[in-house]
Amino acid sequence: MNALTRIWSDGRRAERIAYAVGAVLFFSGVVHALVLIATGGSWLGPLSMRKAVTFGLSFGLTLASVAWATSFLTMRARVRTLLLGAFTAASVAEVVLVSMQAWRGVPSHFNFETSFDTVVSMTLAAGGGVLVLTVIGFTAAALVEPGPGAPSLRLAVRAGLVVLLVALATGAVMIGRGVVAARGGDPQLAYTTAGALKPLHAVAMHAILVLPALAWLLRFTLHSEAHRLRVVQTAVAADLVLTAVIGVESFTGVDPLAAPLPLLLLSALATAVLAGTGIHALSGIEPAVRSARVLNGKARGR
Repeated sequence: MNALTRIWSDGRRAERIAYAVGAVLFFSGVVHALVLIATGGSWLGPLSMRKAVTFGLSFGLTLASVAWATSFLTMRARVRTLLLGAFTAASVAEVVLVSMQAWRGVPSHFNFETSFDTVVSMTLAAGGGVLVLTVIGFTAAALVEPGPGAPSLRLAVRAGLVVLLVALATGAVMIGRGVVAARGGDPQLAYTTAGALKPLHAVAMHAILVLPALAWLLRFTLHSEAHRLRVVQTAVAADLVLTAVIGVESFTGVDPLAAPLPLLLLSALATAVLAGTGIHALSGIEPAVRSARVLNGKARGR
């Protein structure tokens, strides 16, 4: 618990702001989920309150994850503050605008029915561009600068940012496809073509939390750094395989839940390996805690 509280207490001002804003966005998603359940609304379609739910939950979690993972990077203070501030502002804009349109009962994306809706749709697209640019900045710093001292954590942060870029690039492709279809006079086609890439967008979005969190947890075990690095390498490989499989399915229009058996097995194997690395990390914490207690007891007995 002390390690978790230190994330907040040791955080820079921009990081603490991002954590707080991320919590608000996540809470917004929870509230909208309760509203959707209470009203018996549909979870499907571009008019569903579901988008306010998914955007709130996803952006809240992603913002906090990016702030935490990038806190390990070696960067100039002003550059870090600028990038994280821009990412935070864009995240807020995305959630607020999507939620507003959900309450208005109109589509948030690819909606050019009125001048106001057009401004909202284009602002959402511009916000996506800001997100991509900021993550490119963080990724460049992660790949060029020394970064965290532990190789396992350094690899996890780098891989998490690269996969996050895949998620954001996929989102950009979704917007591009949808805008072209909507401008062509077929808004329903816009939602269909863009929606086909949602699985890849969703799966790749949260590697920035999963991989660094794994490396962070391994720091509290008795395993050597060489062992931790091997575990993280295994997790990164599994995550890349899972992302690649879902990517192939998304771009070929295959439902991940109805994919050919070989792809289903590969996805299941990659997911199982990822889960296994997490279980391995968690199982190693308790022995480390017991060892620390024994050492503390001996020290007090002297």
